Amino acid sequence: MAFEAILFDCDGVLVDSEKIYVEVEREHLARIGLHYDLNVYMDRFQGLGGADFCAALQSDHQALGKGPLPETFGPDLDAATLARIDAELTDIAGIKELLEAHRGARAVASSSRLQRLHHKLRHTGLHAYFEPHIYSGEQVENGKPAPDLFLFAAGKLGVQPASTLVIEDSANGVKAGLAAGMTVWGFVGGGHSHDGHAEQLSAAGAHRVVDSHDDLAAMLSDTSPVA
Repeated sequence: MAFEAILFDCDGVLVDSEKIYVEVEREHLARIGLHYDLNVYMDRFQGLGGADFCAALQSDHQALGKGPLPETFGPDLDAATLARIDAELTDIAGIKELLEAHRGARAVASSSRLQRLHHKLRHTGLHAYFEPHIYSGEQVENGKPAPDLFLFAAGKLGVQPASTLVIEDSANGVKAGLAAGMTVWGFVGGGHSHDGHAEQLSAAGAHRVVDSHDDLAAMLSDTSPVA
């Protein structure tokens, strides 16, 4: 099948940030009494927008009889995450080579806050491959797993959902792409990938699952962009 465009999630697909987020988040949540098994955490929270993530944590915290999240939780988590991103963040192996070879339309469609999204892409040297088509869940009403963000990005590119490919590393992202009527390939090449990750994406409905950008490039070479 030929694709008019590719929509890339950012965290865990373009940049190896998910492992940072997961480690920092679980550490800070444990401090306030919220303990999650890794696989459960990834299945439930990965790919969610910030508002939905915070709402779920508030609900879990209140269910423990602890009331609202501490006022310092959000700022402390943000500061710790940004410090590690600035110190450790890298692009995922093979993505620059893939983007150099790709000739079709493309965009980033990420649940990350827009300012942080631009920061991560600039930090890893990927920003120029996508601008101005860099889109955040902040720009739509409903975050993933709703289809809003992918439909918004496709509209900005002027392409049809049915001829658009989504690359996603989360079950919520896969569900969003499918709800948008797009082809979705799961990606498990990030540093956060865990046992059962590929199966999780397949169970969410991913049409294929790839474990590296080299494999993704090879699969894309079997297709050609629509003129």
